[in-house]
Order: sequence, then C-alpha cells, then structure tokens
Amino acid sequence: MFYFYILRSLKNKKLYLGQTTDLKERLISHNNLENKATKPNAPYELIFYSAFNNQKDAINCEQYFKTTPGWKRLRRMLINTLSM
Repeated sequence: MFYFYILRSLKNKKLYLGQTTDLKERLISHNNLENKATKPNAPYELIFYSAFNNQKDAINCEQYFKTTPGWKRLRRMLINTLSM
C-alpha cells in the first residue's frame, strides 16, 4: 500500500504532508529527527492518512493538498481535529 499522511507538530501545531509505503516507520523517523524538513518541529502526531494501491495516486493526493484549494479543503475536512 501507499499512504498519503498528515502530521501535526506537538510543539507548534504546524502541519506536514507526505507520502510513504510504511506509515509506522515514517512517523518514527520523523519523531527520531531523521528528516531535515520536520526536525525543527518534532515531535509529531499522525492526524490523517489515506491508503492507495498505486504510488502515483498517493503522490497526486499529496500534491493536491499542498495547493491553495487543497489546504482549504483540508481545513474543512479536519475542522474538529485542527481546533484541538
């Protein structure tokens, strides 16, 4: 499986979007400061993920949610989670 995921920093509530084939290992690597892009805002919690049979679909999903309409949709989808 291929996963699109959203992490939220427990430090400052910033969101990080990504895609991977191993969701558990990817979260561990983010929280172990192994990723340069997420290291300053660690630790993270997983707040959303979608599974795909095809890697291209997971990448397309990530790319969409990184656009302005995608961020707006994300905020609507996760309105209760993001208000916590």
